[in-house]
Amino acid sequence: MPMADADIHFYFDPVCPFCWMTSKWVRTVQAQRGYTVDWRFISLRLVNATVDYDAQFPPEYEAGHTAGLRLLRMAARTRAEHGRDAVALLYTALGDHIFDREPVPDTATDHGYRGTREFVEPVLAEAGLPSELADALDDAGRDEEIRAETDEALALTGKDVGTPILHFEPPTGVAFFGPVISRLPGDEQALELWDHVIGLARFPGFAELKRSLRERPQLRALGVGEDDVGTQEDWHGGSRRQKR
Repeated sequence: MPMADADIHFYFDPVCPFCWMTSKWVRTVQAQRGYTVDWRFISLRLVNATVDYDAQFPPEYEAGHTAGLRLLRMAARTRAEHGRDAVALLYTALGDHIFDREPVPDTATDHGYRGTREFVEPVLAEAGLPSELADALDDAGRDEEIRAETDEALALTGKDVGTPILHFEPPTGVAFFGPVISRLPGDEQALELWDHVIGLARFPGFAELKRSLRERPQLRALGVGEDDVGTQEDWHGGSRRQKR
């Protein structure tokens, strides 16, 4: 069950760079507004379960999304055995290792490496969590829980979305995909952006405000420093799917 009194339900896949950027923004807002956040699961691999990856995605996506599902299995076991606060610690450590550090040369192009024990054991140690949680990477029995939470997230927004999905003031408050951001705002700008997003989403007739052009996020693992502006890319279909 979700955290009963959380102000925000944040549905994340740990391998999505835009999800990670949005989570850092939400943490900035959380620190200033005192919000409580329940970090919940949405799997891009399960969202795209019926998609022909070879035909519609860049070549690294299937391995990357599969790694994300494996990491969510570990997050599900973490939540079951150590509580919801431990999921926040785990996601922070995962995001830091995946996105905010220079990639290890031998694994920089191997997106599946993120779902291996070799990768996650140092992450678990950094988060203060036991290494045996890595056993869950191969535990497909946890996929039912992750699928149910993925369906829960998509029921809030509709299916033609990506990650993250945010639900503010659940169960009756507004929910939306995104916002998709490529730069991390400072403290004051983070609150301004939050208030604008929530204000827009609260309008009863509002459905979508979108453009497919995105800057590559300011993440070291993607080769963009915090003071740099990433190359602009056209994310066809919201996820760089290949046009048929």
